[in-house]
Amino acid sequence: MAEANRAIGGFASGLSEGERQALFGAGRACTYPRNARVFCEGDRSDFVVVIVEGRAKVLVTSREGDESLLGVRGPGSLVGELAAFDGGPRVATAVALEPLTVRLLTAEEFRAFVARQPGAGVELIRMLIGRLREADRRRAEFGAYETLPRVARLLGDLVADDRQLEVRLSQDEIAGLVGASRESVARALGTLRQRGLVTTGRRTITVVDRDELRSFAE
Repeated sequence: MAEANRAIGGFASGLSEGERQALFGAGRACTYPRNARVFCEGDRSDFVVVIVEGRAKVLVTSREGDESLLGVRGPGSLVGELAAFDGGPRVATAVALEPLTVRLLTAEEFRAFVARQPGAGVELIRMLIGRLREADRRRAEFGAYETLPRVARLLGDLVADDRQLEVRLSQDEIAGLVGASRESVARALGTLRQRGLVTTGRRTITVVDRDELRSFAE
């Protein structure tokens, strides 16, 4: 596995080299094509997904059938980790945003990994706390900021730990993440494009100046 050739973020970025090797060597390898569902909301599956290459989006469906995007996970991230500790149904759906390579660990395998690796348990707690803080921050931003800085902050977050500056999300998906309408997201992206901070294509946004984008979001 050529870790040097890709950026590792998420859960794996906080592990030691030995712990990362153990994580990426656990379970079994699996690949998914773009738009394939890794697991679905309501499933009773208990495996944990470790992303090796590619990105996945995590979403939930309302009673009316509308989908809301909870987040995007890239290399080194865990998806569906609660299934290793909770016997309940899946609370979200994971979908491959692009061709995806993962390791699938059963609940027992993941618990064994955490038990054997001294830093993994601490990093797991840190990751879960970070996701709670991220959710709280976004809820606060919905009322405190206009759409433009919310979109700028989101794009900055999505490329923060990745060498790749391309974000593969539709305007509807971005709207779901920032709690705004598609129209206001389109206007925000137009402003960022005019300022030379991003370029846009079909379902693709490329960050041109990451540092300036972060400054713009503050």
